Amino acid sequence: MPEPYLEVRDLHAWYGESKALHGLTFDIGRGEIVTLLGRNGAGKTTALRSIMGLVRKKAGSIRFDGREIFGRPPENVARRGIAYCPEERAIFASLSVEENLLLPPAIAPGGLSVEEVLELFPNLKERWHSPGTKLSGGEQQMLAIGRILRTGAKLLLLDEPTEGLAPVIVKQIAAVIRKLKDRGFTVLLVEQNFRFASLLADRHHMVENGRVVATYGSAELVARAGEIQTALGV
Repeated sequence: MPEPYLEVRDLHAWYGESKALHGLTFDIGRGEIVTLLGRNGAGKTTALRSIMGLVRKKAGSIRFDGREIFGRPPENVARRGIAYCPEERAIFASLSVEENLLLPPAIAPGGLSVEEVLELFPNLKERWHSPGTKLSGGEQQMLAIGRILRTGAKLLLLDEPTEGLAPVIVKQIAAVIRKLKDRGFTVLLVEQNFRFASLLADRHHMVENGRVVATYGSAELVARAGEIQTALGV
């Protein structure tokens, strides 16, 4: 395994009195694609939100690129080089594709140019002046991912990027994630689509009740597919 780029240790998180994470611990190496697998309610999205600083009530340790970021506000986490693409995509309905794409500022050098984003997602070029309300679910997902690629972030947190998308769009998203890895990006992926995750990721952390209960390499994932699908309720 590569040197840890992101280290999550004994992470606990609450929403009010309801506890969502119960000592979550895992690592990601620089340049890896790692998935958090698990059923709905297992704590996967809470893990991403906690890393990004969006969950206020939490305990534990989160280190990124050798520095502790636990307790930092979201804007500080973003400036350190982490970007979050939420499941709901957060596209501004009244803004055009161009305006949505250009909205976030660059926080570090090395972000993709507009031209590079459109090369990855040619559908967006065709919809350049269309408002967010006119985009399909797949186009919204492309825009949401393309938007964070401009920022210069090197660790991408992607929450359910294939949710509700047609198979042809899922293939496009997979191809883009592979290209991003080739370009040196590190990706933490929350995904219900077991097949999609199995074809992309280097390692897979199974999350149950707010903690990692097993970790699988790519080869092991194939060998134990039946057991994992049972755990996921597939």
